[in-house]
Amino acid sequence: MNTLNPRNKKMALLCAITFLNLSIFAFAGEMKEVDTTGNKQNRIEIKDFAFNPQTLTVKSGEKITWINRDEEPHTVVSVEKQFKKSTALDTDQEFTITAGAPGTYTYFCSVHPKMTGTIVVVKS
Repeated sequence: MNTLNPRNKKMALLCAITFLNLSIFAFAGEMKEVDTTGNKQNRIEIKDFAFNPQTLTVKSGEKITWINRDEEPHTVVSVEKQFKKSTALDTDQEFTITAGAPGTYTYFCSVHPKMTGTIVVVKS
């Protein structure tokens, strides 16, 4: 015995389709976070007067981007001049380099010299 009238059947079907669509979109949203291309954005965030992460390992030829999240300006300067230094970065400004030859690159903020970081470059 079928107790649903045609209008209720239609509403139930629309609800089921809506739920299914929302589930698919939620799943697709989760999938977007997974990087399947192998391309990796190497980001170092400057926040609370620190480089985060403090040590980053990248492959030679990959790009590295620093972004200043502090209200104070910061710079990125290679201790051994292994890469060009940045200008003073204001809030939300970015500085990008391309990792060179394998090795360890140490850097600091010339405005706040106690702020230090390390990049380890490995063969690609």
